[in-house]
This record gives sequence, structure tokens and C-alpha cells, in this order.
Amino acid sequence: MLATGRGSIAQIHYTGEEAAAEINKLLGAVVENEDDFEKWETLVTRASELEGGVTRNSSPSAIELVRNVYDCFLTKFPLFFGYWKKYADLEFSIGGTETAEMVYERGVSCITPSVDLWANYCTFKMDTSHDNDIIRELFERGAHFVGLDFQSHPFWDKYIEFEERIQEPANATKIYSRVLRLPIYQFSRYYEKFNVLLGTRPVEELADPDTLETLKNAVQLENQGQPEKPVLEIERQLRQKINEYYYNSYLKTQVDVSNRWNYEQAIKRAYFHVTELEDAELDNWRKYLEYEEKQGDFERTSFLYERCLVACALYDEFWLRYARWMFSQGKDENARIIYMRASCIFVPISAPTIRLNWARFEEKIGRISVARDIYLAMLHEAPEHTETLVSLAGLERRHEGNDAAVRLLEEYIGRSNSQIGGVLVAEQARILWQCKGAVDEARQVFKDKYERFPDSREFWVNYIQFEVAQPTPDQEEAHTRIKAVHELMRTKGRFSAQVSKELSHYYMTYLLNQGGKDAAEEYMQLDRDVNGYVSSAKSAPSQPPSQKRKGQKGQPHKTANKRQRK
Repeated sequence: MLATGRGSIAQIHYTGEEAAAEINKLLGAVVENEDDFEKWETLVTRASELEGGVTRNSSPSAIELVRNVYDCFLTKFPLFFGYWKKYADLEFSIGGTETAEMVYERGVSCITPSVDLWANYCTFKMDTSHDNDIIRELFERGAHFVGLDFQSHPFWDKYIEFEERIQEPANATKIYSRVLRLPIYQFSRYYEKFNVLLGTRPVEELADPDTLETLKNAVQLENQGQPEKPVLEIERQLRQKINEYYYNSYLKTQVDVSNRWNYEQAIKRAYFHVTELEDAELDNWRKYLEYEEKQGDFERTSFLYERCLVACALYDEFWLRYARWMFSQGKDENARIIYMRASCIFVPISAPTIRLNWARFEEKIGRISVARDIYLAMLHEAPEHTETLVSLAGLERRHEGNDAAVRLLEEYIGRSNSQIGGVLVAEQARILWQCKGAVDEARQVFKDKYERFPDSREFWVNYIQFEVAQPTPDQEEAHTRIKAVHELMRTKGRFSAQVSKELSHYYMTYLLNQGGKDAAEEYMQLDRDVNGYVSSAKSAPSQPPSQKRKGQKGQPHKTANKRQRK
């Protein structure tokens, strides 16, 4: 069997004769850019059309190709419920009921909140199985996963149809009594149909035994002290109580639906696609989740998160929010699974925040080696991502000691370019200074390595800030050290004029804030040299420029920047 995952499409080789050049060209296009959905869609469609439509009578090469293409495609994009249905139909025509059912099982495990896929699967089961208990069991599984969906009426309609088709009206009645209490779009329709059944079906079918016993006791209490009434009159009273019970449930459901109506109306795309969602729709999901969280119902809130993460699967902010909420509920293992799903399937590597949080979470629950492996896997894909490098060093510092972290950073400094290396040297020095308390060792790191990083802004900013931050009673000695770093920076550094000016401003700010009686003279001299005679007022520093980390790898998804919301 073909191993699926990123890069697996490159393992597919079409050996058939029909459209061989075309198929291989389409395969090559996907291999070249696995993140391009349109190329995948073209390949899937063309592979399915081979030999007039692939069936059990098609050539082995065509059958093998279409299966492998679907497997790779749905591993890459598992939330396209329509393609699971297409694949199941294709498998039914190739391998029959069993292979089609296997596809459906894979599909509902990948996209559990899909009302349409569950409804299709249950319909398929109704049409191909004669075991009513197995069919009912499947419906109950589906009810667990999609029954709370605001638009779940196609699923419930199919469930009721099944029970009525096999002439089990008691079971159909029970389904009506369940559904009318759910805040779904067509709850009133179910109540109206159930209201008819309240007057025609046996009383025992209309409520669960505990509820029925409670209502019977209420009738007895009302009749206490009165002449004995006929059985039919007592039944009438009981039916009236049942009616009142369900009418109150209906009123409560009506309020629940009304409270969610505006949020539901604003959802324009409840399904997954690779294209961006509108900002208004993203904001609606945020507000809807906030509302549901405040209601305090764990099942309903987690279900809404699952719905949200079908439409918003490529937006790491919603995965982060879900994991944080789940963690706040005291469910560590559930939170870990959320991080894993986001990182291993949905969120592109260009949005690293979710993976960094996953590693920190694994560290929190004591799985240090797993956290380390997450960082290393990220660096395999994005070897120049400085936040990951620094985070990995932080993990080593916390669990192996300061010197271990410094050694690890040294290893990566040797592999890095000047810009990334400069950041890592600054982190080495920070650990030695702030964590180990070894100021002299930290200073020596800067002294030993400044010649290797003449054009690294981050290196020189951190070097001068390090010296400025050192407390000392000898102001002259401190001034001498800091001035020496500034002079070294101006003579050894290789920067653009703008960056050189920016770096000098750090020293000039030091002169104003911490310099001695001669600081003003030195400041004005630098002001003339650095800022020039024109627009010097505009260029004079007030606050040092903000620092940014450089070195993040480019975006494999064209929409990744917008999706990186924390």
C-alpha cells in the first residue's frame, strides 16, 4: 500500500497507455507544488475519467492510479467531504460494498462534524445492509458527532425515515422527542410532527420511564382527595402533562435558537476550502465561540469548535483557542490531540505558533523528548526559523542546564548565515548573563565572535544593550566599555547607512540617559556625524527602534500571513 503524507504523490507512477503523457504531466505539476489545490483537483478529476470512468472492469493501472491519487489528495485535504463521497462511490463501482464502507469510515473519522457525509454514509448503509441493528448503530454514531449541528435536519430526517421504513414507529417517536429539544434550524417542524404523535401513540412511547413516572405522580397528586376517575380520564390528564412538558421544552429550544440565530446567519461558508474567509466571518466565529463558552456547556462548546475548525482549519488562531479552552477544562489529553491535529494535518509550517505551543504543552506534561522532537521537526522544514531555534535552546536550558543550551546554540551558529547566527550568539550571551549569572563569560562571547557577524544588526544591538545594562559604581569605566563597543561597531560593522544610524542611536540614547558631565558634548558631536546637518531634529533618537527577529522561512501557502493570528 502506498505510504501517504507529504511527498507521497511523488511515489505514484502511472503505467497505463491511455493519456499517459497527460497524467504524468498532471502528476508532475502536483509534485512541484503540493499546496496548490487546483492542480490536485485537475489530477483527481482526470484520473477518475480514465477509460470512460474507472470501474471494476477498468485496467489495473487505471484502478491503482485513481485509488492512489484519491488517497494522497484526501490525506492532504481531508476536510473536503464531497470528495470522500466521490471516492466512496468510485470504490463501490470498483470493489463493492466493503471497500466503499472503508472509505466512508475514513471520511467520517477525518471530518466528524460533516452532516452531509454522515447522512450519505447512513443512506449508503440503508441501501446495502439488511441488519437494522447495525444501521441504527451507525445512525447513533452519527447523532453523537453531528446531532447538535444547527443544520443537522438532513441527518435527522434520514434517521426518522429509516425507522419508519422498517416500521418501527416507537423508535421514530423517540427521535422526534430528542430532536425538538435541540437548538437546530428546523426544530419547529419536528415539534409540529411530534405534537400529532402525542395524541396518537401509546403513552409509554412518548417519554423516558423516569420522566413518565414523574408526570404520573403529578397527575396522582392533582387527583388526591377527589373521586376516583376513569382510566381514560387519567390517561387524558397524563397526555396533557406530557404535552405541557414538551411545550416547555419547545419554548426553551426556541430561546436557544433565537440566541444563536444571528451567529448562524452570519456563517456564509460552513465547509472547508483553501481560499480565505472574509474578516467578518472570522469575527463572527470568534463571537460565537465566546458566546458558547459563556454558556458553560462542555459538549455544545466543543462541538462548535469542531464545526468552526472545518471552515477555519487553516487559521492557527482557532486551533490555539480550542487547545487553550480544552486545557482550561482540565482535559490535557484532549488538548494534546488538538495540537497534534493542527500541526500534523492542517496548519502550514509557515504558521509556526501552533507547533511552538504544542512543544511547550508537551514539556508542561513532562514529555520532554516529544517537545524536543517537535522543535527538530520544525527545523527540518524551516531551518532558519529563529524563534524555533531559541525555543529549542530554552528547552535544553531548563532541563539540561545553561551550558547545554549554549553548546546547542554553538552547533546551530556554525550552520547559520550571519543574520541568524547573530541572533543565536545574542541568545548565548543572554543565557550566560541572565540565567547563569556569568557576566564575564557573556562578554567574552561577544568579544570572540564580533568579527564573524559584521553585518548582523541583532548581534550589535544586543552587544551594546548588554554593556549598557551592566550595573557598575564606576561610571567612567562603564562609559569606556560601552563607547568601545560603539566604536567597534562603527569601524568593523558593515551596514547600510540607515542601519548604521539606527545602531548609533542606541549609544546616543545611553549618553543622554546614563552619561556623565561630558555626555552632552559627545552626543552633539555624534548627532552631527550620524544625523548630518539636514533634518537632524527628525533623526535624533527618543526611543531605540523596536527589535525584530529575522530568518523566518518563506510561506508555502499564499494566505499564510493572514492566518497567523494569535
